Amino acid sequence: MSIVVIGLNHQSAPLELLEELSVRDDDLVKSFDDLMGRENISEVVVLSTCNRTEVYAVAERFHGAYEDIRSYFSERSFLPPDRFADDLYVHYDDEAVAHLFRVASGVDSAVLGESEILGQVKSAWEAARLSGVSGPVLNLLFRHAVTTGKRARAETGIARNITSVSQAAVAMAADRLGGLVGRRVMVVGAGDMAEGMLQSLRERKVEEVLVANRTAERAVELAARVDGKPIPLADLSGALTRVDLLLTGTGATSTIVDHADLSRVLADRANRPLVIVDVAVPRDVDPSAGFIEGVTLLDMDDLGEFAARGRRERDREVASVETIVSDEVVRFGDDRSARGVAPLIASLHREAEAVRRNEVEHSDRLLSDLSPEERAAVEALTKRLVAKLIHNPTVSVKDAAGTPKGDRLADSLRDLYGL
Repeated sequence: MSIVVIGLNHQSAPLELLEELSVRDDDLVKSFDDLMGRENISEVVVLSTCNRTEVYAVAERFHGAYEDIRSYFSERSFLPPDRFADDLYVHYDDEAVAHLFRVASGVDSAVLGESEILGQVKSAWEAARLSGVSGPVLNLLFRHAVTTGKRARAETGIARNITSVSQAAVAMAADRLGGLVGRRVMVVGAGDMAEGMLQSLRERKVEEVLVANRTAERAVELAARVDGKPIPLADLSGALTRVDLLLTGTGATSTIVDHADLSRVLADRANRPLVIVDVAVPRDVDPSAGFIEGVTLLDMDDLGEFAARGRRERDREVASVETIVSDEVVRFGDDRSARGVAPLIASLHREAEAVRRNEVEHSDRLLSDLSPEERAAVEALTKRLVAKLIHNPTVSVKDAAGTPKGDRLADSLRDLYGL
């Protein structure tokens, strides 16, 4: 069985395609059912963020699993495979492991070293685990990925300065506006992305912060943290007439601000310009709104370019992170191999103990005159003998696990002891 990852990200595909293939949290269970119902997949985790959509799977047959996952993408997006096949990347076994470890470490993100991705990796794994579709192989893989991500941030400087999409969104807006001091800002959304943007705004001395969200209670809660003002999402257009900046990052499946809305808003703004930063995937703001005079519309593509200009210092840390990734790939391989032979070793111990116990029972008549202390000594002696006899085979199989020699030793144990 192979570990495979098939997906696309901000580097391999245009934003429009990332939107088409993104998977919302409330679509995960349906996606799990779909993927697990296919012939060549025995475990699965789906990781979908504003930067990527990836399927991690344990494949019974590699080429069959590739076809299964490509068909899944095609059917959920209603796109023919040739529309996106060239944008997909495919990794398997050690390369798939290394890819996930790089993702968790933040070196595969639009914002180098971003902190949010590690939580997203954990959430994707947790969703699959709770649905029962992440088994022993992927559970072990994602546990190692979380460890790798933590090591990268603790042992290198990859997480210095701007390390999240939400931080970068606010910094990019400040760059375009020449600072945010005294500005009026509206944030749309109440999830992790919106919360991160609000936290960044607290340090910027803005004049006023408005928070709009479909769930009023959540908007009230977030607004209170930044001394802001919650507003109903229905009042969005009216509020846009008085703000300088709109930051949006919801999980909506369709646009919540369209071209016509913004045209009317600009007419009421007395020619004051409006900067919009939309980091949602799918996008919250109609892309054509960027053509309205007075509107500056920035999205994930713009954020990637902005983040690239400020990453030179952290670029020097990438080599150190790659060393950690390589180390953890080896550790994962050793751990997986050891766990792979564990059932065989356990079976050997059970078989040896069964033989020992059977022989002691057959000698029960000869041992009947022994005192309880003497019988206990016989038990201890026979257990030590058995342990010594199977010690070397056990150690040899463990040490060679995952190698051709290990496979030969494991096969020999099975043949010799009928395991």
